[in-house]
Amino acid sequence: MDNIIPEFSIVIPVYNEQENIPELYKRLTEVMDTLCTSRELSINYYEIIMVDDGSTDGSWEIIKKLHYDDKRVKGINFSRNFGHHIAITAGLDYIKGNTVILMDGDLQDPPEEIPKLYQKFQEGYDLVYGIRQKRNDSLFKILTSKFFWWILRKFSGVEMPKDQTMLRVLSKRLVESIKQMRENARFIHGMMAWVGFNSANVEIRHNPRTKGKSKYNLPKMFKLAFHAVTSFSAIPLKLASYLGFSSSFLSFLIGLYFLYKKIFFNIPVPGYASIIVSVFFVGGIQLLVLGIMGEYIGRTYQEVQRRPLYIIKESFIEE
Repeated sequence: MDNIIPEFSIVIPVYNEQENIPELYKRLTEVMDTLCTSRELSINYYEIIMVDDGSTDGSWEIIKKLHYDDKRVKGINFSRNFGHHIAITAGLDYIKGNTVILMDGDLQDPPEEIPKLYQKFQEGYDLVYGIRQKRNDSLFKILTSKFFWWILRKFSGVEMPKDQTMLRVLSKRLVESIKQMRENARFIHGMMAWVGFNSANVEIRHNPRTKGKSKYNLPKMFKLAFHAVTSFSAIPLKLASYLGFSSSFLSFLIGLYFLYKKIFFNIPVPGYASIIVSVFFVGGIQLLVLGIMGEYIGRTYQEVQRRPLYIIKESFIEE
């Protein structure tokens, strides 16, 4: 493959997926071999870039073995866990193909759906989303995911289709635009939507996870949602202002009410309880506002440091 420029680049972030990688490789290569043959291309006209995001199991050893057996498989191994969206960024940084396919390594989005997405992509779109027909996850994950996407669509400031999967097809010019964005708090879904190129949706199957477990628990989903909202919108800061104004106005009305009772009816105002409630209410609002401001200041501090998004410990990418 030394002199071949691939037509397709498949980017797969991996974190503790040793049970899924062999099957993923087998099914993905079968699909891509058939796709290349249908376009009268050699089966060497695609590359698979697996990015190991600091796995603690045997994922990287499996990726290395796949690379030794098949040079179309390329690997990047981080020095530690940098995060799912950082791993995606690293893969996009090293793609060579004109058409980029992005997918997760858990096999919930079947590789067999790639030709359907690519067929739509050939109509001239720069981004084709895979949209779940029916989500095969636990009720808890379905509900938290719906809440997560509701927050993003409501407050992030960018239009993103709901029920989207990580499986999607991108043009190289879209990828080049994304590569120009080097912020630390990354939300790839929002960045793709923010670019604004033509996009389309295609419904695909969504399989239940049969091996391993999901890496997105509730705290991680909350953190990602906060990343997304604060990266693309100043609404939280405006919300802090609204809360401050509302609490001040409410306190003013309560003060007028107590003053009215004292002056016109000579009714004593209960002291301890009302003071404690007021203090805790105003104190909570202040802490919330400070926390939101602190989050934005922290983001600014991280960007000013200009540290690299990721550090590669080992790779098989240039061969």
